[in-house]
Amino acid sequence: MRDPLSVLTDAFTSFLFGKVETTRLPVRTSTGQAQAVYLPTAAPGLGDSGVIIGREVYSGKGYIYDPFQLYGQQLPAPHWLVLGESGNGKSALEKTYVLRQLRFRDRQVVVLDAQGEDGVGEWNLIAQELGITPIRLDPMAALDMGIRLNPLDPAITTTGQLALLRTIIEVAMGHGLDERSGFALKVAHAYVNETIVDRQPVLTDIVEQLRHPEPESAEAMNVAIDDVRAWGLDVALVLDRLVDGDLRGMFDGPTTVGIDLDAPLIVFDLSHIDRNSIAMPILMAIVGVWLEHTWIRPDRKKRIFLVEEAWHIINSPFVAQLFQRLLKFGRRLGLSFVAVVHHLSDVVDGAAAKEAAAILKMASTRTIYAQKADEARATGRVLGLPRWAVEIIPTLTPGIAVWDVNGNVQVVKHLVTETERPLVFTDRAMTEASADLTDDALHAAELEAEERAAAFVEHHLGDSESTVA
Repeated sequence: MRDPLSVLTDAFTSFLFGKVETTRLPVRTSTGQAQAVYLPTAAPGLGDSGVIIGREVYSGKGYIYDPFQLYGQQLPAPHWLVLGESGNGKSALEKTYVLRQLRFRDRQVVVLDAQGEDGVGEWNLIAQELGITPIRLDPMAALDMGIRLNPLDPAITTTGQLALLRTIIEVAMGHGLDERSGFALKVAHAYVNETIVDRQPVLTDIVEQLRHPEPESAEAMNVAIDDVRAWGLDVALVLDRLVDGDLRGMFDGPTTVGIDLDAPLIVFDLSHIDRNSIAMPILMAIVGVWLEHTWIRPDRKKRIFLVEEAWHIINSPFVAQLFQRLLKFGRRLGLSFVAVVHHLSDVVDGAAAKEAAAILKMASTRTIYAQKADEARATGRVLGLPRWAVEIIPTLTPGIAVWDVNGNVQVVKHLVTETERPLVFTDRAMTEASADLTDDALHAAELEAEERAAAFVEHHLGDSESTVA
C-alpha cells in the first residue's frame, strides 16, 4: 500500500500537468513470439543494376552484383576472388556469371581454362554454343602447327618482351636473375630486335644469340666474350625448354594468325598442360602479358579476365608481380580480374606471400563457398570476415556462399536457370553433389539451407525467454 504522501504528490502533479503516464508491466515472451512484435529487417543490397546472381538466403530477396556498376561507389576495385572446396558450386557460378555478363553488348571475357575432361577444357561446351573455337595450348598439337603465342610478338612493347623473358626464366629457375645473367639476356634481346626486321623475332633467335654473343656486347662492358657467353648459359638452357623441350611448339614461332581478339568470349584451353608442373605458371605469365599488350585497349569495353587454378599466378612471386601490374593498369581501362582458388592457404603460405597479399588486397569482392572449419577460420583472419560469417562457412550447402563486397557481407544462394543448366553442368561437373539434382531436390536443398541458416541464428541468439518493454 502506497503511503499518503506519495498519493498526495501524484494528485497534485496530475492537477498541474495532467495525468502522468502509467508504468507498463514487462511482457515475458520468447524470441520466436517476439518476431510478431519486432518486424524482421534485411541488410541493404547492392542495387538493382547488373547481373542477377541468385537470392539472399535470410531475406529471400534477389541478389544483383556487377563490379562495373559498383566501381567507384561501393567498390574501390573491380577484382574478385572466389574460394571454396570442389563440388560446392564455384564452377557453376563462374559460368553463369560469364553467360549473363555477355548479354551486355559492351562486355568481353577471357577465360584461362585449366581444368578439363575427355581431351577438352571445362568451358568447351559454352564456347561451342557461342560459336567460338577455344585457343587450345597443347605441346603435342603445337608440333602439328597448332596454336602459338610469341613472347616476342611485335604487338608487345620491347620493355614488355624483356620483362616477360625475365619472368619465364625466373619462374623456371625458381629464383631471380643475377646481374650478369640479366645483362646477357638484355644484350641478346636488343641485338635480335635490332637485326631481325623481315619477320617476327622468335625465341630460337634469343637462344642462338645467348650461345653466340656478339663481340660488341663484351666490348661495351669491357669484359671477355667468353664471360658474356658463360653469363647467358643458364638463361639459354631455360629458354631452350620452350624451343626444344617439353613445351616446344607453343611459343617458339610467330603468333598464330586468326586468333579473334574481338570475340565476346576468348577461351585459352590449358587442360592439356600438367597443372602441377612448372609449365603452368610459365603459361600463365606468357598469356597474361600477351593479353595485356594485345587485348586490353582504351575502347570503352568492360573486360573480364577469369583465371581457373589462379594459385599458379598468386603463388609465384615473378608471375604475381606481372599480374599486379596488369591489375593496376587494367583497372583504368575497365578490367575485372576474377581469380578462382580452392584454398587461401595455397597462396598465403607460399613463396609469394607478399605478392599474394597485394593481389588479395585489390580484390574488393570475395565469395567463399563451404570450407572445413580450420580453413574457414584461416580465411576469415586473412580476409577480415565477421565472426558469424566464419562460423557459418563450414555449414554451407552446395550453391550457397558468403559474399563480401567491400564489407557488405551476405549469404547468397546461386540460382541456375533451365536454359543455363545443360551448359553449366558438364560431364565433370555432374560428379558434383549440386549438379544432378532434380527440381524437387533443388527445392528441398534450398529449404534445408534455410532451415540450417535459421538454426544457426537460433543457436547464437537463443530461444530463451527475454523481456520486452
